[in-house]
Amino acid sequence: MFLTITTTGSTDRPATDLGFLLHKHPDKSQQFSTAHGTAHVFYPEADAERCTAALLLEVDPIALVRRGRGKGRGGAPDSALGQYVNDRPYAASSLLAVALRSVLASAMKGQCAARPELVGRALPLRIEVPVLPARGGAALVRALFEPLGWTVLAEPVPLDETFPEWGDSRYVRLVLEGERTLAEALRHLYVLLPVLDDAKHYWVAPDEVDKLLRAGEGWLEDHPEQRLIVGRYLARRWALTRRAMERLELERLAESDDVAAEELDNAVDEEADTEDKPVPLAVQRREAILAVLRAERAARVLDLGCGQGQLVGELLKEGQFTEIVGLDVSMRALHEARRRLRLDRMSERQSERVRLMQGSLAYTDSRLKGYDAAVLSEVVEHVDPARLPALEYAVFGAARPRTVVVTTPNVEYNVRWESLPAGHARHADHRFEWTREEFRQWARKVAERHGYRVTFGPVGPDDPEVGPPTQLAHFRVQGEDSKGADRVGAGRGGPVTGKEVAA
Repeated sequence: MFLTITTTGSTDRPATDLGFLLHKHPDKSQQFSTAHGTAHVFYPEADAERCTAALLLEVDPIALVRRGRGKGRGGAPDSALGQYVNDRPYAASSLLAVALRSVLASAMKGQCAARPELVGRALPLRIEVPVLPARGGAALVRALFEPLGWTVLAEPVPLDETFPEWGDSRYVRLVLEGERTLAEALRHLYVLLPVLDDAKHYWVAPDEVDKLLRAGEGWLEDHPEQRLIVGRYLARRWALTRRAMERLELERLAESDDVAAEELDNAVDEEADTEDKPVPLAVQRREAILAVLRAERAARVLDLGCGQGQLVGELLKEGQFTEIVGLDVSMRALHEARRRLRLDRMSERQSERVRLMQGSLAYTDSRLKGYDAAVLSEVVEHVDPARLPALEYAVFGAARPRTVVVTTPNVEYNVRWESLPAGHARHADHRFEWTREEFRQWARKVAERHGYRVTFGPVGPDDPEVGPPTQLAHFRVQGEDSKGADRVGAGRGGPVTGKEVAA
C-alpha cells in the first residue's frame, strides 16, 4: 500500500523543507520494521520547486495471517478473501495508518527541533492514495475530507477495466489538495483511512479513545460526521464510542465557554475517577500473584528472579508476609532493588523481614528450602530451553515450597500490540514465548514429576480469541489443603479470575 505527499515551493521557501518536517532526508531512502511488514520512506522528486515524499508499506502476507486470525485484525470477513490472498497489501487501511503514526510520529505531533518555524506553516499539499477502501463510496470520502478544507477527488476504481459493465469496486483513488500544516494533514489521514476501510487489523482497546482524541484535536469536535467517525474508528465498540462522544462534547462546551475542559468536568474528584484509567500489566501481574499468596496464607515467600524488587516492595506492605527473600543472578539488579526499597532507611523491625541474595536458578541452593511459597514472575522465558530442567529441579525438586506461582507472556496475545513487529518477542532477552497450550503442557509435566497439582488463570484482559497477555500457573504440593485458593482473584482490568483450569 502506498501514499505520496507533495508540496511546492520557491527559492525563498524551498519545497524540500518537507524533509525537515518529516524528519526524513530527501537524499536518503529509509526503511522501518512494523508489525506487519516493512515501511519505506523515499522521495521520487526533491528540488526547491517541488518535493514528493512517498510512504510504501510492504506487507508480509504470512505475518498478516499468523498475527491476524480473527475479526478486527486483518482477519475480518471483509479482508479474509483467502489465507494469503486479500486486499491488505494493496489497499490503504489501518495498517497504513499505524505505519504513519510509527514512522512519522514526530511530524504528526508537529515537532521539528531543527526548523521549529516550519511546524505552524500551512503548505500547499497534494496527497495521493492510489487504492483506498471506501465503505460508503466516493460520497462518503468527500463528506469526511471536504469539511476539513480539502479539495477532494475520489475516483472509483472499476472492478475490471476490461469489463466496464461489471461496474465499480468499493475502492477509490483519492487525491486531496489544500493548504494545511503537515501535522494536521497526517492526523486527518491517521483517523480517516481506517474509518473509510471500516475494518481495523488490531484489537481496539480503551486507549484507542485517547489516540482518537489526540489525533482529532482541533477538528473532530465540530465535524458533521463526528458520530460515524468515532463509531467506525473504535470498531463499533459502543462503550468506547460513548466515552469518546462525551469527551468531545465536553471539549466543545469548554471551547464555547473559553475555559479548560477540566474546569467543567469537576463534578467527580480526580482520585475517584481512577477506575477508568488503564492499569499497567505489570501492576495487574503483581496483584494476581498477591491474590494467590494471600489465599494460600503464605508467610515466608521467595521472589526468584526478583529484578529491581517491585514485587518484594508490595509484599513488604502486607503484614501477612513475615519473611521475604529476593533472589537474582544480577548484582546490579539487587543493588537497584536495595536502593528502590530503601533498605538502609528501614526500621530494624521492617528490615528483618526482607533479605536480598545473589544466586542462579540453574543450580540447587540450600538457602531456598523450607519456604511456604515461591514466585517466578516473568522469569522462565529468560532461561535457555536446555536449562529449564535445571531450573525445574532447583525450584520444585530441591527447594520444594508448598506453593509456586509462575507467570509468563502469552505469545498468542502479541498480535494485540500494534507496535510489536511480526515475529519479535516482547523483550530482547526472551529466549522463547509460549502459547497457552505450550505453557500448560510444560506446567503439567513439572507438576506430575514433582508431586504438585497445577491450575491456570489469566492475567490481564482475557481476549476470547487469543487469551490474556500474561498466563499464570499456580502449583500446590499434592495433599496440601489450600483453604480458599480454589478461586483466585486480584486487581482491576481482568487479572486472574476464578476461571481456572485444573490439570
